[in-house]
Amino acid sequence: MQYHSTRDNSISVSSAQAIKQGLSTEGGLFVPESFPEVSLDEIGSLAAKSYQDRADFVLKRFLTDFSNEDLRNCISAAYTKEKFGTEAIAPVYKINDSTYFLELWHGPTCAFKDMALQILPHFLTTSMRMTNENEEIIILVATSGDTGKAALEGFRDVNGTRIIVFYPDNGVSEIQKLQMVTQRGDNVSVAAVKGNFDDAQNGVKKIFTDNDYKKLLDRNGFKLSSANSINWGRLVPQIVYYFSAYADLLAAKEIELGDEINVVVPTGNFGNILASYYAKKMGLPIKKFICASNENNVLTDFIKTGVYDKNRRFHTTISPSMDILISSNLERFIYDISGCNDEIVTDLMTKLASDGIYTVPDDIKAKIEELFDAGCCDDKETMATIKKTFNADGYLMDTHTAVAKCVYDKYVERTGDMTKTVIASTASPFKFNQSVLIALEDYNAVAGKNEFELLAMLEEKSGMRVPVSLAELKERTPIFDTVVEKEQMKNTVSDFLKVE
Repeated sequence: MQYHSTRDNSISVSSAQAIKQGLSTEGGLFVPESFPEVSLDEIGSLAAKSYQDRADFVLKRFLTDFSNEDLRNCISAAYTKEKFGTEAIAPVYKINDSTYFLELWHGPTCAFKDMALQILPHFLTTSMRMTNENEEIIILVATSGDTGKAALEGFRDVNGTRIIVFYPDNGVSEIQKLQMVTQRGDNVSVAAVKGNFDDAQNGVKKIFTDNDYKKLLDRNGFKLSSANSINWGRLVPQIVYYFSAYADLLAAKEIELGDEINVVVPTGNFGNILASYYAKKMGLPIKKFICASNENNVLTDFIKTGVYDKNRRFHTTISPSMDILISSNLERFIYDISGCNDEIVTDLMTKLASDGIYTVPDDIKAKIEELFDAGCCDDKETMATIKKTFNADGYLMDTHTAVAKCVYDKYVERTGDMTKTVIASTASPFKFNQSVLIALEDYNAVAGKNEFELLAMLEEKSGMRVPVSLAELKERTPIFDTVVEKEQMKNTVSDFLKVE
């Protein structure tokens, strides 16, 4: 399996090279040359298998230059009961006969990013060895909250790597910030960026496409790579858990083999829902993709109109991991839905960079409308959904999952579609304890209380246990306090690496 760039499909590299490099030299994203097809019988066989075996089933079809032993080593190191607290790794929770939550937050940082970022460091170090790489890999990450901590934890003290995470100052939850600024590890660094997530993400992209700067790093023995979902090694593990969810529904006799399901995903960067689209291309029976947005509804508008317009007010919401106006992985989707037309992609991405807006051709718009539905909700609706679902079903959601549930409820009311539906649950409610408690109680209930008092309150209210990784933050002292202008991000990297 070779990988092409979305902006120049004459480029062809191995999966190891794509993972090591992260971003193509001209700024495009790496995508597989084709999608391996699997049969219903093969999908059915997954019902009796472990998550690790399901991962092997999917990943070996894309990472064909990895040996069987290398791939199994990556999988077994990443997906353990010790790290995820459950043998299921990504369990499915049923709340009624048509609605199921795919819980992706049982990993060490309590967010779905662990599903990919626990295995990416192993992919990367294996890729470095396979490509005879002797330089030290520098991981640059822009985060809207969850990716940063998950990447820091995944790459902590991994030989041959260093990691630098940039997060938007005042743009993440207090727990997310504490997770990052208290991060331990000899090879890690964290800095806040004055601005929003898009400022941080654009800053990282500029560093990646600065050829003079990359030459400077090369002279000093460093090579850049990414742990953001622009890296194929970040995206491909996400395909696995959609197959796993379907297999779990089969095992529980909630569906028959071949039955179609709907998938609802709360998303800002489009990576998580793109993985489900890729799963369908492989043969997973998915009927409709429902894209859920918060008030930063650029994706909702795009799916409904074919116009992508980031020239709009940026909202800071209680679902901060979705506070994004530039959805990087949408580029991969447009490349695929356009028939792998790199000229169309390059033209649209150039318009986005120069004008902040583009419109897809009518034939592409029609294809999108056939596959996707979309909706959005504001903070008030998000909170109401948390309370309503907890009271009615005893199920407690974080703010991001609640956006998905709210949009799904609106979809059912509008369409009457009662197809069995899997909702991606992307974070533990404890990560967003203040907002969840306000939803369950009111503002007065949380007034004057610190994060750890709030965690204890939510534990008592919900009957759930505070995740150990969050509870232990109380004993940690912040290590990083750097705050930089977005124009200073490159200097921050240089300071960390001690290059001039």
